[in-house]
Amino acid sequence: MIHSFGIVWLHRDLLLSGLANTIVLSVLAALSALIFGALISTALVRRARTTAHIVRFLIDMARCTPFLLFAYIIYYGLPSLGLRFDNWGAGLLALITYHSAYMAEILGSAWRSLPRDPIEAGHAFGYSGLRLFHRIVLPPLALNAAPVIGNQIIQIVKDSAFLTIIALPELTHAASAIQSQYFVPFAAFIIAMLLYWALCLVVEACVSTLGRMADARR
Repeated sequence: MIHSFGIVWLHRDLLLSGLANTIVLSVLAALSALIFGALISTALVRRARTTAHIVRFLIDMARCTPFLLFAYIIYYGLPSLGLRFDNWGAGLLALITYHSAYMAEILGSAWRSLPRDPIEAGHAFGYSGLRLFHRIVLPPLALNAAPVIGNQIIQIVKDSAFLTIIALPELTHAASAIQSQYFVPFAAFIIAMLLYWALCLVVEACVSTLGRMADARR
């Protein structure tokens, strides 16, 4: 058993490279999904019923599709339509589009629960559209929804592991490469698990900080 962990330690550069790719992938996907989710959420709360129904249908379709299948469609299915991506592009696109639907749902629900007074005051001062959203709605929205957004970011980190199926060199792919060459599955995957855990602890710490900021604003 100790020998197995020693083998993994000797190939720590591969694991650290996979960890770095997972961090970059997760950060880019989380920021992009949050931005797109915020834009999409504006359609959910508009009074235009047709637009809201169309957006609701697309969100529900994404949320009811397993992420693994979603990644397969983008990487293997879209080339048949003439849209080709490398494994990095396909993986990042899959994470962004899939989790934008969840972010939109989270932010849309949080928006509907906001008190109307600040929004009406914003209208009174001439704010409307994206300007109203950016200046009046988004700050309290992001703070109030921070715990749920944090959970969704953790889900992004975990879903990135599925991208090993398209040979994206993230953490799970690196651990799998080590165990397949030296047959040390327990050591390789337990260390990968601990690294994922560490990443999630960092996300939780950031969410706790935002939570304290939200409490201070109330």
